[in-house]
Amino acid sequence: MLNRKNKLLLLKVLSLFSVVRGYNILVIALAQYLASIYILAPDLPLRKVVFDVNLFVIVVASTMVIAAGYIINNFYDAEKDLINKPRKSMLDRLVSQRFKLTTYFVLNFLAVIAASYVSFRAVFFFSSYIFGIWIYSHKLKRIPFLGNIISASLAITPFFVVFVYYKNFQSVIFVHAVFLFLLILAREMIKDLENISGDIAQNYRTIPIIYGAKTSKVIISLLILLTLLPLLLLLFRFDVGYMDFYFGICILLLVVFIFLLLKSKTKKDYVWLHNILKLIIVVGVFSILLIDVDLVLNRIL
Repeated sequence: MLNRKNKLLLLKVLSLFSVVRGYNILVIALAQYLASIYILAPDLPLRKVVFDVNLFVIVVASTMVIAAGYIINNFYDAEKDLINKPRKSMLDRLVSQRFKLTTYFVLNFLAVIAASYVSFRAVFFFSSYIFGIWIYSHKLKRIPFLGNIISASLAITPFFVVFVYYKNFQSVIFVHAVFLFLLILAREMIKDLENISGDIAQNYRTIPIIYGAKTSKVIISLLILLTLLPLLLLLFRFDVGYMDFYFGICILLLVVFIFLLLKSKTKKDYVWLHNILKLIIVVGVFSILLIDVDLVLNRIL
């Protein structure tokens, strides 16, 4: 049995894990490796990719910067989250704001130190990434639509750094990136609908607040329709192996998504829509394996 002190320590660990959204970070790290193996460096031996020290350092630095980003975002959104996410907010508050800020600086410092192992350009990149996350959390997220675009851009940045590392400029990679960017942008705008109560209380100027939920739904619908374009290209123009099953299911889900979006009225409806897009993104990470199901076996043998 855990004593009171150990229980409190465990709760604080869970609280910090909640603040940095550890589950998201694990998925992003996995996605970076799978994208490297199957999309960015498909011709390199598996061992050379998996045991590439530079790639490992890039992934570790990315996860530390992302974790720090979640911390600083949580710091600035503490009051808003009390309204939008009261249960999560109570768990997050088990760790003091001072400890969160200390952890934020330590993670960013370690990320830059790790990046220095790769190159000076990596140091510059991650330093810029850190600054971009901070300025977004501090100022830019309050600007309607621009804040959404910057948030989506920051979300795909970990994949951009791996893309630059392998210098693979094939058009299929750009199409994948556009699909992911549009999907994340739509998700960010759904979150504005979901969090409208807290945003109003904290004087945030989001699209639903300024122009109304109806206008926001129209913009999200247009983004989803635009998402169908890269999906169709990936299905019919590029060889994506068995991942075409995933893209086919995505088209059906996104059509259903638009139908549900136009009927949605309550926060519960928006949470469901948010989860649909989140499911598409997470399943998409694991679906990368379907590009070539024999690839890993062939490389090992």
